[in-house]
Amino acid sequence: MSFCSFFGGEVFQNHFEPGIYVCAKCGYELFSSHSKYAHSSPWPAFTETIHADSVVKRPEHNRPEALKVSCGKCGSGLGHEFLNDGPKRGQSRFIFSSSLKFIPKDKGAPSSQGH
Repeated sequence: MSFCSFFGGEVFQNHFEPGIYVCAKCGYELFSSHSKYAHSSPWPAFTETIHADSVVKRPEHNRPEALKVSCGKCGSGLGHEFLNDGPKRGQSRFIFSSSLKFIPKDKGAPSSQGH
């Protein structure tokens, strides 16, 4: 399974409404809009997850700077984490394909997450 398809994830590239991003397969909470940032890649990028167990990370073969990322609940492939490639020095960058679904803050995003 390919984690990053060039066409598909672009729908969230310039999307910065308040809310949360969940796994498109199982609906598990993955990222807050507060951790999303603009960058040059066509895929949405985040600096941190909502929960410690939101994602599972595995080494990417032949790419020491990247980890494969899957949903922490159902195991669906989401994308990659690029180590030390975030908006601030030493911060990682999560980028994802069309495996995400956005839930606007006013449509049921949990208020307990500070969104």
